[in-house]
Parts: sequence; C-alpha cells; structure tokens
Amino acid sequence: MSFPFSCEKRPAVASRGMVVTNHPLASGAGVEILLAGGNAVDAAVASLFALSVVEPMLVGILGGGVAHIRTADGRHTILDSLSTAPAAATPDMFRVVPGTKPPSRATVDRANDVGPLSVAVPAALAGWCEALRRFGSMPLEDVMRPAIRHAERGFRITHYLADCVSDTARDLAADINLARLFLPDGAPIRPGSLLVQAEFADSLKMIAREGASAVYGGALGGAIADHMRRCGGLITQDDLTSYMVRERAPIVGTYRGHEIVGPPPPASAGVHIVQMLNILEGFDIAASGFATPDTIHLLAEVLKIAFADRAVSTADPDFVDVQVDRIIDPQYAAGLRARIKTDRAQAWTSQLQIPDSRNTTHVTVADQEGNVVASTQTINGVFGACVMVPGTGMTLNNYMYNFDPHPGNALSIAPGKRVFTSMAPMMVRRDGKLRFALGLPGALRIFPSAMQAILNLIDHRMSLQEAVEAPRIWTEGGALELEPAIPDDVAAALEARGHRVQRVRRIAGGMNAIAIDDDGVLTGAACWRADGTPIGIAGGLARPGIRFSI
Repeated sequence: MSFPFSCEKRPAVASRGMVVTNHPLASGAGVEILLAGGNAVDAAVASLFALSVVEPMLVGILGGGVAHIRTADGRHTILDSLSTAPAAATPDMFRVVPGTKPPSRATVDRANDVGPLSVAVPAALAGWCEALRRFGSMPLEDVMRPAIRHAERGFRITHYLADCVSDTARDLAADINLARLFLPDGAPIRPGSLLVQAEFADSLKMIAREGASAVYGGALGGAIADHMRRCGGLITQDDLTSYMVRERAPIVGTYRGHEIVGPPPPASAGVHIVQMLNILEGFDIAASGFATPDTIHLLAEVLKIAFADRAVSTADPDFVDVQVDRIIDPQYAAGLRARIKTDRAQAWTSQLQIPDSRNTTHVTVADQEGNVVASTQTINGVFGACVMVPGTGMTLNNYMYNFDPHPGNALSIAPGKRVFTSMAPMMVRRDGKLRFALGLPGALRIFPSAMQAILNLIDHRMSLQEAVEAPRIWTEGGALELEPAIPDDVAAALEARGHRVQRVRRIAGGMNAIAIDDDGVLTGAACWRADGTPIGIAGGLARPGIRFSI
C-alpha cells in the first residue's frame, strides 16, 4: 500500500535487544548496558541519564516524567514521577496577564515560565532510581557510567541542540552558569562544538555513589534549596525529602481486537486515547483511507471531543475526582459518536461535570527476555526554568507553568498537587502478546499524535517506520493544524467542511517505537522530527563448549 509521504529514516531490526531514543549517544548508552548483561530497565535508565547530558535542553534529573514498564511476566506498571507544587505554593502566587482567562497561562513577567518561581519539586531522579531499584538488575553506578563519560569528556553539539540554544538565547543569557556553557563569548554554541559539563559530571558521580538521596536530603538537595532561597524560589529541603514516586494502575482499552495500554491521570494519554479510539471504532477508518478528507475530519472531531473533556476532568486524582470509568465507557463514546456530523465541523463542549509539558524526550527499550520500557521525561520548557543550580551543572524545571495560574479551577495551584501531562508512553497488545511500544515529546500534541500512530499501525497497516513518520494533524477546537505532506486538495476539502486549516512545519516531536513480531524479532524506528536513533543487538555468544585450536 502506498501513502502520500516518504520515510526519511530506516528502521533497525534485531533479535536480542533494541534501544530507541532521540539522541544517538543515548541510544548507544542503553545498548552498552544491554551488552553488559543489563535488562531493558537498566538500559532505559542509562539512556535517560545520558539524555540529561546530551539533550540538556529537554530532559534532566531535576525534571519529571512517566515510565511505562512491561515486565517479562506480562505485568504493566506505571511509575509516576511527575513534579509537585512546593508546600509554599498558593493558587494566587502568579499575577495573570489582565484580561486573560483559562486556558491561557500567561502571567506578568512570565514568572510561571522562566525563573525561580516557575520551579516545581524535582522528581525525575527519584523515578529513575525507583525504576532501577524495583525492576533493574545492575547497580546505579554501572548504568550511569556512559552519562558520566559524556559529561566529563564532552560530546559534539547537534544542529537540534544548537537550534534550541539559539531559540532560547535571551533567557539563557540571564543565568550566568547556563550562559557560560551555551553562550560562549556571548554567542550560541555552534553545531559540532565540543560541550564539556565538568560540574554536572561531578554531580552525576555523587549520585552514582549516594543514589537519589544526594538530591532528596543530601548535598545536591541542599544546593538546590539554598539557591532557591537566595533567588526567590519556593523549593525547600522538606519539599525534596517528602517527594514520593507513585505507582499507578494502567488504563486498558480495546480497539479492533487490540488492547491499548497507557498511563492514567494525572497523565491524560491513557484515558483520552482510549476514549477517542472507542469513538472511532464505529467508523471504517481503513476504508476511508489515510490522510483523506473523511478520515482527517473524523480525527479532528474526536480530538476536539477529547480536549473538551480533558479540560474539565483530567488532573491530579488526589485533588480532583477524575471520571475515568465514564470517559472510557463505550456507551459514552457511542453517544458522542452519534453527535458527529461527517460533513461539517462542529464546536464541542464537555458533557462531563473539570492546558502541559511542551518540550520532552522519550525512550523505548526492549530486551530479549520480554521486558519493555516506554518512558517520557522532561524539564518542561526548553532548558526548563532557564536556571542552573550554581556549582552543580543541574538545570531546574519550569513545571509550575503546567498549572492554571487562575485560582478556583480544577488545574489551579495547590501545595503538593502534581502537574498533569499529555505524556503518552503507550503499548499495544494482541492475543495476549505485546506488539508495539511507542511515545514522543510534544506537549498538548503528544497523545493525539500517539493515537494517530496507533491508527496507522492497526487501521492503515503501515510499517513501524511509516507509522512514526506519517504526517500528523492536531486541533483542540481552534485551527486544524496539518503537516506539509498532507495534500493541498485534502486541506481545501477540510476547509469546505468548516475547518480553519493552518499549515505547520511539524506537529509534536520525534516519536520512537518498537514492534515485536510472533518470533520475538524486534523492529525499532524513530522519525524525522528529532535526532532519534534505533540501535539493535543481534548475533550473540558462541555455542557452549566450543574450543579453538590451531
């Protein structure tokens, strides 16, 4: 079957392990651990630590994220290491820009976006160490060696990182430590330059020796709290020592004989991907075809439905009664489906009685034993709060941006409340076997993009490479965004149905994925939207008893 686009990358195929991340050195770090005898969790954690070095603009130990772990016995575990609001946070701690209302998060002086007040309680390191402790097989010190090596010896800057530095140069210049690293001589670091992060290497070495306690109660945590106190932030030692990773049960739905497994609230992906697929199951998506006016129209309508419900219902379940059972109920979907007009775009409001991380990264790892990890992590904005803790090389997140700065709403700030997210580390099973694992960065556009990839695989029968690279659409009720590969005549037909079409260069970030066939052969794929690189392991050791003689 042919589609109206061409793939820019090629997949990797292997039998003994696969690591796919959005940077080749991070993929290499994971493979190094698999080759040393580690399992998929060991490799995923190694990749994440490496990404904190080679993708410092997107991910870090002081960020947060969600890990979806499928162990060889078939169990699925969601580890929620999303950041929380500090104990001193209040619903009215930010001054909103006059005249704005939700979903706008604009605040005076961008105080929730850049600077010390934008920092939520760091959580990523706690999550990575918890995953390794519970499901890994190697010591923390061993899995951190690749990251320490890249920080200490340096690595070559990619165009992707250089572009992020250029785009954020004004904010980076306001922090002397970030400016020293990324704006040498006052100008953005150039592609191909060697970036050495000696202070961060020392911090990583301390973590390798002491574990997460280095931040949650130790010297690195003290440095964070001291800097926050000096510059007007809210994070304290008590905030750090009281932080806890939460284990959550996955959301499970079905679509055309497949089981769809994803994270629950405060992540919106599992709930709303299942909701959208429930609605779409009543239409013959395969017959209507990929990137046709009929199919894109249906996708746009279900996206608007999902975002209408998400805006009023999906938040930290410890603070908000999220109506999960109703949202994923096929009968609720049937009622929504009946209201869709196939020839006309509509505005949608929620039928329920209650907007997210913008720049993230994702890793997908599988080993030969059947362990699979899909993990999405972030420091939220590009370079997070654009604040580095002096003497440590650690960049702070700006996760407070994810809260509604207007008091009195479901997503408003409250002490200890977890940010909610669109992160979508998804897995798909069929006949009791895991078939696909995937995820991507991209803020509000994450879970709609993940859902489209699932449709590409199931309805359109695309290869894994095609599924992750295929052109995407996105809307939450405003403009209908289309990537360039969607034909102009399709865009015109959508406008005729009432959609306000907007062409964009890309929607969301670099997706990476792994497929597993009946024989256990692994295929890894990464798309053109990032530096994604799949690396697979094949071959193996000699047969037992083999001797070499001259």
